[in-house]
Amino acid sequence: MQNIDTARIRRESLRWLVMLTLNNARPLGAPEALLLPVAQSVYADATPLELRRELEYLHERELVRVERRPDGPWHASLTRHGVDVAEYTVDCEPGIARPARYW
Repeated sequence: MQNIDTARIRRESLRWLVMLTLNNARPLGAPEALLLPVAQSVYADATPLELRRELEYLHERELVRVERRPDGPWHASLTRHGVDVAEYTVDCEPGIARPARYW
């Protein structure tokens, strides 16, 4: 019997969802207050901490720029490489659940 790592699937899918949302929010990017409801539309129990954890992951991979404002909220935007991944112009390394290109 095969074990399915649902936590990993959720993390990687959430990362892809964040990248797609930020791609649609270009060139301004989006505050976490906009990203969280999008995440919750797929994962109703998604939390602000979970979103920040995935934003930090994408930031460390240099796919997303995260501006941590002194008053608390985060604001994110795609980097040049993040845009390339979102638009399927470069390969996507493991860790993000980008669907296979079908066209």
